[in-house]
Amino acid sequence: MKKLILAFTLMLFTASAAFSQLEKPIKWAYGAKRLNANEVEIQLKATLEDGWHLYSQNLKPNGPQKTTITFKPSAEYKTVGKTTEPQGITIYDKNFKMNVTYFAKSVIFKQKLALKGNTATVKGTIEFAVCDESKCLPPDEVNFTIAVK
Repeated sequence: MKKLILAFTLMLFTASAAFSQLEKPIKWAYGAKRLNANEVEIQLKATLEDGWHLYSQNLKPNGPQKTTITFKPSAEYKTVGKTTEPQGITIYDKNFKMNVTYFAKSVIFKQKLALKGNTATVKGTIEFAVCDESKCLPPDEVNFTIAVK
Protein backbone atom coordinates (compact mmCIF):
# COMPACT_ATOMS: atom_id res chain seq x y z
CA MET A 1 0.00 0.00 0.00
CA LYS A 2 2.86 2.41 0.84
CA LYS A 3 4.43 1.72 -2.56
CA LEU A 4 1.12 2.52 -4.27
CA ILE A 5 0.79 5.84 -2.42
CA LEU A 6 4.41 6.72 -3.18
CA ALA A 7 3.96 5.85 -6.86
CA PHE A 8 0.77 7.93 -7.05
CA THR A 9 2.48 10.90 -5.35
CA LEU A 10 5.45 10.72 -7.75
CA MET A 11 3.10 10.52 -10.73
CA LEU A 12 1.19 13.57 -9.47
CA PHE A 13 4.37 15.66 -9.06
CA THR A 14 5.65 14.58 -12.48
CA ALA A 15 2.36 15.49 -14.16
CA SER A 16 2.28 18.83 -12.34
CA ALA A 17 5.85 19.68 -13.43
CA ALA A 18 5.14 18.68 -17.03
CA PHE A 19 1.99 20.81 -17.14
CA SER A 20 3.75 23.90 -15.76
CA GLN A 21 6.44 23.61 -18.43
CA LEU A 22 3.82 23.67 -21.19
CA GLU A 23 2.77 27.22 -20.37
CA LYS A 24 4.71 29.49 -22.76
CA PRO A 25 2.65 32.66 -23.23
CA ILE A 26 5.48 34.55 -24.96
CA LYS A 27 7.22 34.15 -28.32
CA TRP A 28 10.36 35.96 -29.39
CA ALA A 29 11.40 36.99 -32.93
CA TYR A 30 14.63 38.71 -33.94
CA GLY A 31 15.79 40.78 -36.88
CA ALA A 32 18.17 43.45 -38.12
CA LYS A 33 17.40 46.61 -40.07
CA ARG A 34 20.28 48.32 -41.85
CA LEU A 35 20.33 52.06 -41.12
CA ASN A 36 23.35 52.89 -43.30
CA ALA A 37 26.59 51.26 -44.47
CA ASN A 38 28.01 51.09 -40.94
CA GLU A 39 24.99 50.94 -38.64
CA VAL A 40 22.17 48.46 -38.01
CA GLU A 41 19.23 48.37 -35.67
CA ILE A 42 18.64 45.06 -33.93
CA GLN A 43 14.96 44.39 -33.19
CA LEU A 44 13.84 41.93 -30.51
CA LYS A 45 10.08 41.40 -30.65
CA ALA A 46 8.06 39.76 -27.89
CA THR A 47 4.52 38.61 -28.71
CA LEU A 48 2.35 37.73 -25.71
CA GLU A 49 -0.85 35.74 -25.44
CA ASP A 50 -3.95 37.63 -24.30
CA GLY A 51 -3.93 38.44 -20.60
CA TRP A 52 -0.15 38.17 -20.18
CA HIS A 53 2.39 40.97 -19.79
CA LEU A 54 6.16 41.50 -19.82
CA TYR A 55 7.88 44.07 -17.63
CA SER A 56 9.98 47.00 -18.83
CA GLN A 57 13.78 47.15 -18.71
CA ASN A 58 13.51 50.34 -16.69
CA LEU A 59 12.09 49.28 -13.33
CA LYS A 60 13.34 50.44 -9.95
CA PRO A 61 14.93 47.93 -7.54
CA ASN A 62 12.67 45.87 -5.25
CA GLY A 63 10.04 45.48 -7.95
CA PRO A 64 9.12 42.67 -10.32
CA GLN A 65 11.63 40.90 -12.59
CA LYS A 66 12.59 43.48 -15.20
CA THR A 67 13.53 42.56 -18.75
CA THR A 68 17.31 42.54 -19.20
CA ILE A 69 18.91 42.40 -22.66
CA THR A 70 22.61 41.63 -22.91
CA PHE A 71 24.66 41.71 -26.12
CA LYS A 72 27.72 39.48 -26.23
CA PRO A 73 30.86 41.58 -26.87
CA SER A 74 32.28 41.06 -30.36
CA ALA A 75 35.05 42.34 -32.59
CA GLU A 76 32.43 42.63 -35.37
CA TYR A 77 30.28 45.36 -33.80
CA LYS A 78 29.86 47.82 -30.95
CA THR A 79 26.60 48.79 -29.26
CA VAL A 80 25.59 52.43 -29.63
CA GLY A 81 23.62 53.78 -26.69
CA LYS A 82 21.15 51.74 -24.66
CA THR A 83 18.49 49.30 -25.77
CA THR A 84 15.27 51.27 -26.28
CA GLU A 85 11.65 50.33 -25.79
CA PRO A 86 8.34 52.04 -26.58
CA GLN A 87 6.16 53.66 -23.93
CA GLY A 88 4.50 50.93 -21.92
CA ILE A 89 1.56 50.77 -19.57
CA THR A 90 2.40 52.21 -16.15
CA ILE A 91 0.30 51.35 -13.10
CA TYR A 92 0.68 51.47 -9.34
CA ASP A 93 1.27 47.91 -8.13
CA LYS A 94 0.09 47.50 -4.53
CA ASN A 95 2.12 44.29 -4.11
CA PHE A 96 5.40 46.12 -4.78
CA LYS A 97 4.16 49.49 -3.49
CA MET A 98 5.52 51.26 -6.56
CA ASN A 99 4.74 52.21 -10.14
CA VAL A 100 5.63 49.50 -12.64
CA THR A 101 5.70 49.60 -16.44
CA TYR A 102 4.81 46.61 -18.58
CA PHE A 103 3.85 45.62 -22.12
CA ALA A 104 0.82 43.62 -23.26
CA LYS A 105 0.24 41.92 -26.63
CA SER A 106 3.64 42.83 -28.14
CA VAL A 107 6.71 44.99 -27.78
CA ILE A 108 9.82 45.63 -29.87
CA PHE A 109 13.10 46.38 -28.12
CA LYS A 110 15.69 48.11 -30.36
CA GLN A 111 19.47 48.38 -30.15
CA LYS A 112 21.67 50.35 -32.51
CA LEU A 113 25.02 48.77 -33.47
CA ALA A 114 28.06 50.18 -35.24
CA LEU A 115 29.51 47.54 -37.56
CA LYS A 116 33.25 47.17 -37.97
CA GLY A 117 32.80 45.37 -41.31
CA ASN A 118 30.00 44.59 -43.76
CA THR A 119 28.59 41.60 -41.87
CA ALA A 120 28.27 40.44 -38.28
CA THR A 121 26.78 37.73 -36.14
CA VAL A 122 25.06 39.34 -33.18
CA LYS A 123 24.54 37.18 -30.12
CA GLY A 124 22.92 37.91 -26.81
CA THR A 125 20.54 36.97 -24.03
CA ILE A 126 17.14 38.19 -22.88
CA GLU A 127 16.15 37.61 -19.25
CA PHE A 128 12.49 38.20 -18.45
CA ALA A 129 9.37 37.13 -16.57
CA VAL A 130 5.77 37.09 -17.76
CA CYS A 131 2.71 37.51 -15.58
CA ASP A 132 -1.06 37.53 -15.82
CA GLU A 133 -3.61 38.83 -13.30
CA SER A 134 -3.18 35.86 -10.96
CA LYS A 135 0.40 34.64 -11.29
CA CYS A 136 3.89 35.11 -12.65
CA LEU A 137 5.85 32.34 -14.30
CA PRO A 138 9.41 31.78 -13.08
CA PRO A 139 12.00 34.06 -14.73
CA ASP A 140 13.20 32.73 -18.06
CA GLU A 141 16.14 33.34 -20.37
CA VAL A 142 16.44 33.05 -24.14
CA ASN A 143 19.57 33.29 -26.27
CA PHE A 144 19.43 34.91 -29.68
CA THR A 145 21.67 34.95 -32.75
CA ILE A 146 21.09 37.41 -35.58
CA ALA A 147 23.04 37.32 -38.84
CA VAL A 148 23.60 40.82 -40.24
CA LYS A 149 24.37 40.78 -43.97
